[in-house]
Amino acid sequence: MTDDNTFDWERLHKALAVEAKNGYSDIVGNQYRFSEFFCLTFGKVPPQTTLEQEKRWRNLAIEFSNYGEKTVTERQQLIVKASRLLKEVQEGKTDTPTSERKPLATKSPVANSQANLDLDQPLRDVPGIGRSRSNSLYRLGLETVRDVLFYYPREHIDYAQQVNIADLVEGETVTIVGTVKSCNCFTSPKNKKLTILQLVIKDRTGEVKLSRFFAGTRFAHRGWQEKQKRLYPRSAIVAASGLVKKNKYGITLDNPEIELLDSPGGEIESVNIGRVLPVYPLTEGVSADVIRKAVITVLPAAKKLQDPLPTPLREQYGFPTLSEAVTNLHFPPDHDTLAHARRRLIFDEFFFLQLGFLTRRQQQKETQQSAILNPTGKLIDQFKQFLPFSLTNAQQRVVSDILQDLNSETPMNRLVQGDVGSGKTVVAVFAILAAIQSGYQAALMAPTEVLAEQHYRKLVGWFNLLHLPVELLTGSTKTAKRREIHQQLETGELPLLVGTHALIQDTVNFQRLGLVVIDEQHRFGVQQRARLLDKGHSPHVLSMTATPIPRTLALTLHGDLDVSQIDELPPGRQEIQTTVLQGKERRQAYELIRREIAQGRQAYIVLPLVEESEKLDVRSAIEEQERLQESVFPEFNVGLLHGRMSSQEKDEALTAFRDNETQIIVSTTVIEVGVDVPNATVMLIENAERFGLSQLHQLRGRVGRGEEKSYCLLISGSKTDTAKQRLGVLEQSRDGFFISEMDMRFRGPGEVLGKRQSGLPDFALASLVEDQEVLVLAREAAEKLVFVDKSLEDYPLLEEELERRYRKLMGSTILA
Repeated sequence: MTDDNTFDWERLHKALAVEAKNGYSDIVGNQYRFSEFFCLTFGKVPPQTTLEQEKRWRNLAIEFSNYGEKTVTERQQLIVKASRLLKEVQEGKTDTPTSERKPLATKSPVANSQANLDLDQPLRDVPGIGRSRSNSLYRLGLETVRDVLFYYPREHIDYAQQVNIADLVEGETVTIVGTVKSCNCFTSPKNKKLTILQLVIKDRTGEVKLSRFFAGTRFAHRGWQEKQKRLYPRSAIVAASGLVKKNKYGITLDNPEIELLDSPGGEIESVNIGRVLPVYPLTEGVSADVIRKAVITVLPAAKKLQDPLPTPLREQYGFPTLSEAVTNLHFPPDHDTLAHARRRLIFDEFFFLQLGFLTRRQQQKETQQSAILNPTGKLIDQFKQFLPFSLTNAQQRVVSDILQDLNSETPMNRLVQGDVGSGKTVVAVFAILAAIQSGYQAALMAPTEVLAEQHYRKLVGWFNLLHLPVELLTGSTKTAKRREIHQQLETGELPLLVGTHALIQDTVNFQRLGLVVIDEQHRFGVQQRARLLDKGHSPHVLSMTATPIPRTLALTLHGDLDVSQIDELPPGRQEIQTTVLQGKERRQAYELIRREIAQGRQAYIVLPLVEESEKLDVRSAIEEQERLQESVFPEFNVGLLHGRMSSQEKDEALTAFRDNETQIIVSTTVIEVGVDVPNATVMLIENAERFGLSQLHQLRGRVGRGEEKSYCLLISGSKTDTAKQRLGVLEQSRDGFFISEMDMRFRGPGEVLGKRQSGLPDFALASLVEDQEVLVLAREAAEKLVFVDKSLEDYPLLEEELERRYRKLMGSTILA
């Protein structure tokens, strides 16, 4: 766009093409982001637009302003819409909006003759499927009619949109109807096993050459090729569906599906042409056609599905029945009907998960009793007096939540989320002291020795002032010390034990365990947490995480927990200046480290690997420490810390760094949580693009803990736009919850939690990134239902479906 109200159309089309080529990632240009550029573009209307076009033009400005909120599919559709309108206005054309076009006449794929099928009928007994096809479907885990009905498409291709040939837009999936101008079928001169069918199709607006490819020697037979030519004689009417692409010969459809029609408005019989086409997950030896035909065969049986959702609830949210939703998910008549069906079935997945969480929590409240822990007392009062700082408003709010929970026979099951440095440990101490002053013991379990020892150091400092003993139990604890701890636990002399997985060993027995605190609890499995809880009689549970989790992810993982957030940092925490650097700028980073050390400060240098990998071009911690010590910082002491070191070696390395005997420590992510050295002011992270955003945020939190200005330097070895955008989030924000949300959008929820962490439900349709609004809706609906009928006795179908779905989603151990 230029300033004189003329438009650089070529530049606009090129920008749209570049964004599509880069995966609709909202690329960053010299001046603007892609979405910002087009928001400005469509904010200024060209003079040659019609009134209808002007309205669509201005609407596109609004849509591009919300580009960041859209899914990839929605972005793709928006770019196609923008490209079409640009072309219309540029060429002075008028066009009928897609929503007003006459729909294609397509024959319903469903055969009502199979309506008498039983939902639990084996596929081998279904006419039209038989033993051979049922064996293929068995490879996908499909054994019954019901299995096929609930084998959802992973996506849909929308061929329901019919367009004129002159209006084909690259990247769009469409159907064209026209007459055959010429047909040729021949063997490729470059590959004797490849046969090419070429048709030139024309309509009143133009013509297009289409090519279909057939691999195999049987298609190279002259007789077969001549038959294809006779099938598509000159002036025959055909419908063709496919993805619009541009090649060196011009615009075309990519290997399209083609069908002969009786007339220009004739009914299309093919399952693959002129409709919203389902695309199913496949496996080796099972083709898309086998699955589609099986679905078409059993789809009439969907009418027998009983809808477990109460009718008032379904009508309140405007959902179709289960039968309608399943039918329209597989073969919808149009895109709107598909969206309606998907929303209903996604709601079901979320709803039954949340209902399971809430009913399980309700059962715990009714069947389990915990000790009532006194929220007021001498120890808590003394601790408040000893603290050299005042609690933030957020900390006070969370402490109040916790103490209120503890003053009840219902077991507390609360998760405290807090950003790096928000002060979660001090909040946990109030709960621990409430247990101790009420005559109970407490346990604090952390996932690593480094983190457990960090907690122990803090707690020893506070508990000495209160004249209370506290011990540390890890895999490195000596045998004699271990026996002493075991004995003190059993006699009740030891009120608090801090440790790692060592706490869940059979030899660890508490006399009176009343409170369990689990830090970074998502790093422990369900069974590990359960084993610790079994060491007491329904103890209260306080979970903590320094990895902020987006609300939707927290609801999905921890729907049966009460969640508190410490969303405020203590005063005095320093702003951390975050900068993304390329490898060639590493010298600048070293100069900053040198300046900071000259002023008495210290620095971390973090790498992703311990030893050099032949497959990944990343610097290893061991070799990098040697290089830095010998060649870059010979005047300083450079330490080393990584996960393969023994506990004693780790302790010695950390102690040397805490005492400033080593000014620089080269480390892997073992220092991600639990290391507190206020004198460290520089965090340099090599190959930062290989870390998740949440993990980088955690690492950044190791600095900025003292009074001096701190720096986080992210050195990236990638020049891709996606890597730049991801790391740019760290430059722009220190809000851990925002960063975690963005991390989930970039990498997906499983990766945000670390290495496909177990515990995430396996949804067939729902996406925690794209369907967050439906999840919140489902949670609210489940809460209302449980409030009205805690036992679900009035909803037997709902109760039956809950049992089936919740077990399938979360696994039987969750319900145990």
